[in-house]
Amino acid sequence: MTTIAILSQKGGAGKTTLAINLAGAAEAAGHQVVIIDLDPQASAKAWYDRRGKEHPVVISAQAAALADVLATAATHGAGYAFIDTAPHSETAALTAGKAADLILIPCRASYVDLKAIATTVDLVTLAKTPALFVLSCVRPGDKTLPDSAETHLSEYSIPVSPQRITQRAAVVHALTAGQPVTEFEPDGTATSEINGLFVITCNHVVMSTRKHKS
Repeated sequence: MTTIAILSQKGGAGKTTLAINLAGAAEAAGHQVVIIDLDPQASAKAWYDRRGKEHPVVISAQAAALADVLATAATHGAGYAFIDTAPHSETAALTAGKAADLILIPCRASYVDLKAIATTVDLVTLAKTPALFVLSCVRPGDKTLPDSAETHLSEYSIPVSPQRITQRAAVVHALTAGQPVTEFEPDGTATSEINGLFVITCNHVVMSTRKHKS
């Protein structure tokens, strides 16, 4: 089972949105998927309850139970697990990072978010897990701020995903409807972006695994 942890110690970076929509992309690709919600606010679990469908499964859990939850998901045939974490929770984030095959770090292209990213990078370094920055909530048509943000992020020893995630109305409407955007608007631009990120994520896991084995 491939486990992806989505970490950011800054609130509002788009962690839950990424977890739900990447899970939707994985499910659309034919995989069994579980989302593990470690955030006490349980936004992903609330989305699941609103959705009223069995899949993708969302499990609300505490960090101390994460290993058991992941083991159970693998036993039941899950191919992908996406861990949604809370901001300002270093212990839970570190536990999730250590349990993952890859850490995704969503970051808005703003001064405040870029200044706050160092705390998350420190946790990733402690976790010793491969990671990938994802520019999230990008304003449609804006290249200047994301390009500048990417330059700033390149100062760290963590690659930046070439696929940026734009702040689109379809994503908001999908979450409100209890759907991932891949289900809400399968042929839309937002879905294309999420599918692109999912492919990049899968490829990054494969490359990291090969590097570890070599």
